[in-house]
Amino acid sequence: MASKLLKRTFHISTWSACPPRSARSLIAVAPSRFFSDSNSQPVPATAGSSPLPPGPPTTPNDAPSPSSVSRYGSKRKSESTHSSVKDPELAKFAAISDTWWDSEGPFKPLHLMNPTRLAFIRSTLCRHFGKDPYSVRPFEGLKIIDVGCGGGILSEPLARMGAAVTGIDAVDKNIKIARVHADLDPVTSNIEYSCMTAEKLVEEEREFDAVIALEVIEHVANPSEFCKSLSALTIAGGATVVSTINRSMRAYATAIVAAEYILHWLPKGTHQWSSFLTPEELVLIFNRASLSVKEMAGFVYNPLTGRWSLSDDISVNFIAFGTKDVQ
Repeated sequence: MASKLLKRTFHISTWSACPPRSARSLIAVAPSRFFSDSNSQPVPATAGSSPLPPGPPTTPNDAPSPSSVSRYGSKRKSESTHSSVKDPELAKFAAISDTWWDSEGPFKPLHLMNPTRLAFIRSTLCRHFGKDPYSVRPFEGLKIIDVGCGGGILSEPLARMGAAVTGIDAVDKNIKIARVHADLDPVTSNIEYSCMTAEKLVEEEREFDAVIALEVIEHVANPSEFCKSLSALTIAGGATVVSTINRSMRAYATAIVAAEYILHWLPKGTHQWSSFLTPEELVLIFNRASLSVKEMAGFVYNPLTGRWSLSDDISVNFIAFGTKDVQ
């Protein structure tokens, strides 16, 4: 089991020998080293609106580039640097908060992806902290925070694996749902849930062994400042795990057009293509937050089995494991 898991995770340091095509540009930037959620109802059409979402930029001048990472730290200075919250995103989450634990509801994609996300987290954290991946409770003794925890579908399995878990979310209804569900099981009832932002927790000078933010960064107002908050919450030498969607043409075709407008897996308007981050941009943002990306993998969906698996294909959904630099 462990060998299969290790085969499905990819150390960036091993890619240099024969890197997959999708990873070559990432290595050039840093050689050392989904589904989201929204309102369950379709976004109302406005006068003259198209039945399909606006297409991504088609000209070089319009398309974002890796150097545009600075826009997350400079161009958006007018936005609050004290909060990563975007009110329209909060409204989307609040509207369907009651369905977090409905495996056939709007969060079905996250429920399907959860085992694969946990496989990556278990593998990377056990390796980093010297834990036994075969143990029933491999995270015993670790303090982990789930940033943007929603209804707790990630927080609960982390707690069952022995971690002392804190879950935070900016939507109060999400936290209430998470608390009620966690109290159903004595093992998860000790999860510490709070309705707050990562920035607010930084002000309280809290620190954790591992900080996890899955499918969150594409919904925040300032990704660069958000990652700095994640870094501030991570102890020196600790771990930070982030997953998101690549800003690629393939992601636009699959995560937006197909998932939202054709297959209706997600409510229309769930994702904004311009808010996605490329792996290169995420690496640069991590670096500026004193975080070093050590491992990265993609999530690939098999329509025949209905399951997700880890892959070296990072063209759409991907996850990154980084460590905080020791000063």
